[in-house]
Amino acid sequence: MPEEPAENISGGASGGGREASFEPETAGTRAEAVVDQLGELYWQTAYGGQDAVECLVRTILSQNTSDKASQPAHDALMDRYGGSEVDLVAALADAEQSTLAETISGAGLYNQKSAVIIDAATEIRAEFETAADFDAFVKDESPATVRKRLLDIHGVGPKTADCVLLFAGGRGGVFPVDTHVHRIARRMGLADPDADHEAVREALEAAVPAAKCGFGHTAMIQFGREYCSARKPACLDGPEACPLYDSCDRVGVDEIDERVVDPADAD
Repeated sequence: MPEEPAENISGGASGGGREASFEPETAGTRAEAVVDQLGELYWQTAYGGQDAVECLVRTILSQNTSDKASQPAHDALMDRYGGSEVDLVAALADAEQSTLAETISGAGLYNQKSAVIIDAATEIRAEFETAADFDAFVKDESPATVRKRLLDIHGVGPKTADCVLLFAGGRGGVFPVDTHVHRIARRMGLADPDADHEAVREALEAAVPAAKCGFGHTAMIQFGREYCSARKPACLDGPEACPLYDSCDRVGVDEIDERVVDPADAD
């Protein structure tokens, strides 16, 4: 089984990942069967343990950009504002926006992201005082309570909130939906073709056992990067080109005409 990339912004050895320890079982749903195949293809990792503020910042930086761009920006931010003797939430709340924007410029949309990060840190400090207190809230309160509070923070959407719940909170049953997951779940027929991100999340969380949702998310992203791209999925090169070919409905993919449309626009 391949090792999860150490710089995968969602997890990896440096991001709180550890090998899952559940026993293999017969899949009860198509979605679970697909996740099992992804686990065999990539990794079976259980997540949790990241610092909640750092995880929130990391996920904000990853919005609308690649891990390759956002990871260095995250590292630069932590070098300037982090450290064992520093309260990260206080450092970011007091940060000068122009300096923070310059620090994270490699992540793209740096003016917007720097403002979101400072506003989020200011709000977290006002309610929770310290990064440690916010971390305890994320890890100890009910997932529904944490998710609702995170979504109330300006600039935090469902995917960002779910990533904090998963990678910091270590909550099972959370399946964050990014553009890869949204596309693949609908293309494979695991969710309705016209389902929005939230509907895809609900469908996957209902069909995939809690212990498998975390690596289902990261492995599906990797599958999207390697095989199931938006414009030219591997199946266009023939059934043998995609390891999940037999599990996929290929909604929106015309293999004869080699034409690909969004599943919502499929005939």
